[in-house]
Amino acid sequence: MRFLVQRVIRAAVAVDGKTVGEISRGFLVFAGISKSDVMAGDSVEKQGSLDRHSLEIAEKMTKKLLGLRIFEDENGKTNLDLKAVGGSILLISQFTLYADCRKGNRPSFTNAGEPEKAKLLYQYIIDLCRREIEEIHTMEEVHSMEEVHSIEEVHSREGTRSSAEGHLHGKVAEGIFGADMKVELVNDGPFTVLLDSDEILH
Repeated sequence: MRFLVQRVIRAAVAVDGKTVGEISRGFLVFAGISKSDVMAGDSVEKQGSLDRHSLEIAEKMTKKLLGLRIFEDENGKTNLDLKAVGGSILLISQFTLYADCRKGNRPSFTNAGEPEKAKLLYQYIIDLCRREIEEIHTMEEVHSMEEVHSIEEVHSREGTRSSAEGHLHGKVAEGIFGADMKVELVNDGPFTVLLDSDEILH
């Protein structure tokens, strides 16, 4: 799993000319999910679910993301995390972070995760961020996040959302998985950090 994190003054994502997610000060995060992130173990169904290993990768990476101290304190030192500055986060799915350019000039994306399962894990990351930043989940919802997510559960959640898929007025905004998105941002610094689970988790 890879997170390309940009510290921004503002960022927005549009689909078909309509803004679906936008934030002011905070993180714009391009999230790439690899094939190894969503390989189901023998103990779970291979279609329609994610094993505990996949969810643990997402949890550890999200914890690292939200703990990044890259905002300036009163002394001008990069010493504050997202919650300390009341920042927001915009998450965009980005399978091209797993482009393999070693052979030829046309990138290969065979290392990217299978879309249906990658979408599950992407949504789980968004859920984790909302739980930590917005703190809007009830105890029952928090408990449900400890279980393995199924495709039916994700589709059910999506069906109950408002038409503004990017949660325009919340602390956690998102793009639309698999859509043709147009992203605008003002990088503050510039400050860009790459988090890679192969380095963070080992």
